[in-house]
Amino acid sequence: MPTEPAHRFLRACQRLTVDQTPIWLMRQAGRYLPEYLKVRQQAGDFLTLCKTPDLATEVTLQPLRRFDLDAAILFSDILVVPEAMGMHLSFGQGEGPILEPVLRRAADLQRLTPVEPEEQLGYVLQAVSQIRSALNEKTPLIGFSGSPWTLATYMVEGGSSKTFRYIKGMLFDQPQLLQQLLDRISDVVADYLNAQIAHGVQAVQIFDTWGGVLGPREFVEFSLRSMQRVIQKLHRSGKEGQQVPVILFAKGCGSQLEAILESGCEVIGLDWSTDLGMARQRLAGRAALQGNLDPAALYASPERLREQVRRLLHAYGPHPGHIFNLGHGMAPDMDPQQVVTLVESVRTESRLLLQQTHH
Repeated sequence: MPTEPAHRFLRACQRLTVDQTPIWLMRQAGRYLPEYLKVRQQAGDFLTLCKTPDLATEVTLQPLRRFDLDAAILFSDILVVPEAMGMHLSFGQGEGPILEPVLRRAADLQRLTPVEPEEQLGYVLQAVSQIRSALNEKTPLIGFSGSPWTLATYMVEGGSSKTFRYIKGMLFDQPQLLQQLLDRISDVVADYLNAQIAHGVQAVQIFDTWGGVLGPREFVEFSLRSMQRVIQKLHRSGKEGQQVPVILFAKGCGSQLEAILESGCEVIGLDWSTDLGMARQRLAGRAALQGNLDPAALYASPERLREQVRRLLHAYGPHPGHIFNLGHGMAPDMDPQQVVTLVESVRTESRLLLQQTHH
């Protein structure tokens, strides 16, 4: 029998009782922190930062020095996976990522190379080991990957897209080809997450950033099925024999909660377009929920921000299995001082809420 985890974040993942609602933030390490910008400058460019374990470790730890957070998340990028598979990745000045040459025909898939995480992605795994040892058991570490569908959109479009013309063209015209690509990516993602677990991450999050651009049937068939394939292949007991929970965050997919539950994840991440209280009722305690403050609430006054926190905590209620987070990531122009307010109000409000129920 695995022992019960001590950390409140890991306890909440398993829907165990906690003294207060745990909180961490998507993109908590990054461009809104002046200390991050210094390290980023030192690295010279974003990819070098991701590929230098000492620097990736440093930026992962920065938010934990500043804020009282319940988890650290590995600093990396989802697109290191397509790069490991043999694509060329670059970030244009002030633009999004560029992946080339794009994959659009059956022949293009032949160019993809097999991936040994310890080789092509060894720099990430080294960072994981360094971060774990620096955290010194005080804070759990979350590893992550992009979902197969989300990674496929970048590989087929060659970068970000507003219309998803090529990937959706492939979905409707050549579904078998897309399925082949998704299966290849799924297997790489599973190996990659297993390697992160072997190096010490204590939970993993799958980011399905573009799941919401699919219709309900296509979401289940092309995105969810490949995430399920990944989850089934994961070695779910970590370095210390503790169970490693999976958080599945599919942006824009709040209508699909029951389907997402079938994937085998323990925690479902919600964006801010889903009502947290209703989501909890629909799932009836069958999964923990993570989220889902609109990140734009951080632009409001501290009073309004506290009000939003209170509203969200009460919407979920005093039930186990809530991890407080934003409904998407931190933005570069957000004020770090607002994060202090956010964390303090989650602490204070959730303690009050949970105390009421224990009496």
